[in-house]
Amino acid sequence: MKKKNVCVAFSTQKGGAGKTTLTVLTASYLYYVKGYSVAVVDCDYPQYSIARMRERDIRMATEDDYYKRLAYEQFTRLDRKMYPVITSVPEKAAETARTLVEKDRYDLIFLDLPGTVNAEGILYALSQMDYIFCPVSADRVVLESSLRFASRIGEKLVATGRSNIKGLYLVWNMVDGREKTELYEVYEQVIAELGLKVLKTFLPDSKRFRRELSAGHRPLFRSTMFPADRALVRGSHLDALVEEIAEIVIE
Repeated sequence: MKKKNVCVAFSTQKGGAGKTTLTVLTASYLYYVKGYSVAVVDCDYPQYSIARMRERDIRMATEDDYYKRLAYEQFTRLDRKMYPVITSVPEKAAETARTLVEKDRYDLIFLDLPGTVNAEGILYALSQMDYIFCPVSADRVVLESSLRFASRIGEKLVATGRSNIKGLYLVWNMVDGREKTELYEVYEQVIAELGLKVLKTFLPDSKRFRRELSAGHRPLFRSTMFPADRALVRGSHLDALVEEIAEIVIE
């Protein structure tokens, strides 16, 4: 590692595109599986979805003997605790990130921001990111909204040089395998014409992405306390996506 404290955001202005899920999955995989030091700043006020997920994870690990044992075994093996999840508001996102790095050094700091560039402080917070990944899906409404968002960020922040942004990428999410042919070729042609980049790896549309800690102790996928279950990772493309992202953002 030549550089640390790289700030990353999965960001879009369309709700339900998967930015929060991608933030958690990527942060947890990099921390618990790959060994990187990460932190998450949850600025998605007032939902604070990631902070609330952390609360649920801790509650389950405290009250459920199965998860209590799992957590003990994991943190004993790793010899470190959970990565920090800090709440903030969009207009103070960059300040919160700076406060984090003053206390410790992180390889990656992920920011989860509200899904609109019109909210106070969003553009400034985005301008302070090193890399932005924008989830998109083949739904026409979602795609058009996401492309407008990415184009606006590219025009107002990246092209003008008025930001720290080193890279802006689209990420195909919730892909229906039956459609990943001509339809996506047409969409990617439009994306290329807009001067936008898209990652090679895509995530399929699968219910596994919603699996959290449960009383039934089913294999989990989305958690701030544990990495995605290895069996569920197979076929999810999560490992390939994280590797591709790591190659881009980690210098």
